[in-house]
Amino acid sequence: MKISGFTFLRNARTLGYPFLESIASVLPLCDEFVIALGESTDDTGETIRALNDPKIRIIPTVWNEGMLTMGYVYTQQANIALFNCTGDWALYLQGDEVIHENDLDKIRETMQRHQNDERIEALVFDYIHFYGSPKYYAWSTSWYRRECRAFKNNRCTFSPESQFFSIIVGNRKMRYPVAAPANASVYHYGWVRTESQMNKKTMQVERYWGGDPQKVYYGNVDGAILREFSGTHPAVMKTWLDECAQVRFEINPDYVLTRKDRRNRLLAPLEKAFGFDFSKKHYRLVK
Repeated sequence: MKISGFTFLRNARTLGYPFLESIASVLPLCDEFVIALGESTDDTGETIRALNDPKIRIIPTVWNEGMLTMGYVYTQQANIALFNCTGDWALYLQGDEVIHENDLDKIRETMQRHQNDERIEALVFDYIHFYGSPKYYAWSTSWYRRECRAFKNNRCTFSPESQFFSIIVGNRKMRYPVAAPANASVYHYGWVRTESQMNKKTMQVERYWGGDPQKVYYGNVDGAILREFSGTHPAVMKTWLDECAQVRFEINPDYVLTRKDRRNRLLAPLEKAFGFDFSKKHYRLVK
């Protein structure tokens, strides 16, 4: 069984991504790691090449600056990396997502177990979205709690409509994959970088979505969705998190709850009482 890891990157250093840590976290699991590397104005490419790791394969790309709607440029870049994967499984991580070293054997074991199971097309990972500090994570229906991040490498594509992965089932037809639990988590650190870096990132992302970027202020959040993290962080994140120690935020007492916030507050007790999960799903889970 061969495992490919893949991602796409551009100006990851400037935008505050822990991209080296992300790559390092799955290299022990992967037989190759494919990166669609867009032309950058910082040292992202040089830093990756300096790793001199034979598993890493870089695909140089040029972003279409005229593709400024629906995030299509992200779809394009993700698929360039995916379509260059040669493994039986393809494992996708964004530049601010990390796998814990304690989960690597679990992931390999789960892939091996489902390798010949024709029903299973993907694996679903639990998500931990850290917010404002590595001490807290966000938990609400607005933050997806599970998502497919590993796929059997045959009929999968990154879908522009959903910005998640879909299975091709026919001419111009796609559906969400049938997935099994990966028995592992993705540690998402995108909302732990400095507000300055987050605002640079937001400006870039919204540019390719054709949106109007709003300034990010970590304090503008419903404190009811924040939970204290009691686990351990991946070992590869120690230095990066030490550098993020200066990130501090306090909840804005004048913050006005949005419609989504009010909905989350309404659904939270129902989830707790009945064990439901109202967060959006992009897969069909088979246990």
